[in-house]
Amino acid sequence: MFNLPSIQDLVIIVPVFLLALTIHEFAHGWVANRMGDPTARLQGRLTLNPLAHLDIIGTIAIVLIGFGWAKPVPVDARYLRNPRRDMILISAAGPMSNLLLAALAAFCYQTMPWGPLLTQQSAWLIVPVASVVKASVSVNVILAVFNLLPVPPLDGSRVVSGLLPLRQALMYSRLEPYGFMIIFLLFISGAGSYFLWPPVRSLTLALFHMWG
Repeated sequence: MFNLPSIQDLVIIVPVFLLALTIHEFAHGWVANRMGDPTARLQGRLTLNPLAHLDIIGTIAIVLIGFGWAKPVPVDARYLRNPRRDMILISAAGPMSNLLLAALAAFCYQTMPWGPLLTQQSAWLIVPVASVVKASVSVNVILAVFNLLPVPPLDGSRVVSGLLPLRQALMYSRLEPYGFMIIFLLFISGAGSYFLWPPVRSLTLALFHMWG
């Protein structure tokens, strides 16, 4: 699924990923707090400081394979006024925040006058900035689509669980202990690419064309 990134790729991908993951987890915590659950806020996770959200293995993975993850924001459903509905909103907040970031990055990339700004003296700054902005679109779309896959414990599974009748939701939740194994097998076998890359390509192109 993933190719080993070059040093040049890492210079672009690492900061983009850290920002995308930070916004993603902050969005979960912010919505949870609005829904009545102060857990993330009390644990110092309601912040835009990337250090509060970093997962050591997930960060190493960004460097090694160009894809990673952050520590999940804790949510305590006992604080929620309407647990099933609120969990849908909290879970969807992360991917939706990434799609908003992707749309903003696409707007900036398509509307900035990169050509006139690019001179021999400014190339050292303009070229990498343009690359970072462009990469932000792809990275945020990938994170959004990946997290919306309906495989526990990804955000998409929480949304599906909240929409299912209670009995079916409880049966579905039993998959969670095997979730990471399912995700691993999906992408090692190549089957996961059929669910990930077509929507990623379509959304990325749509966002660029929206402002083009």
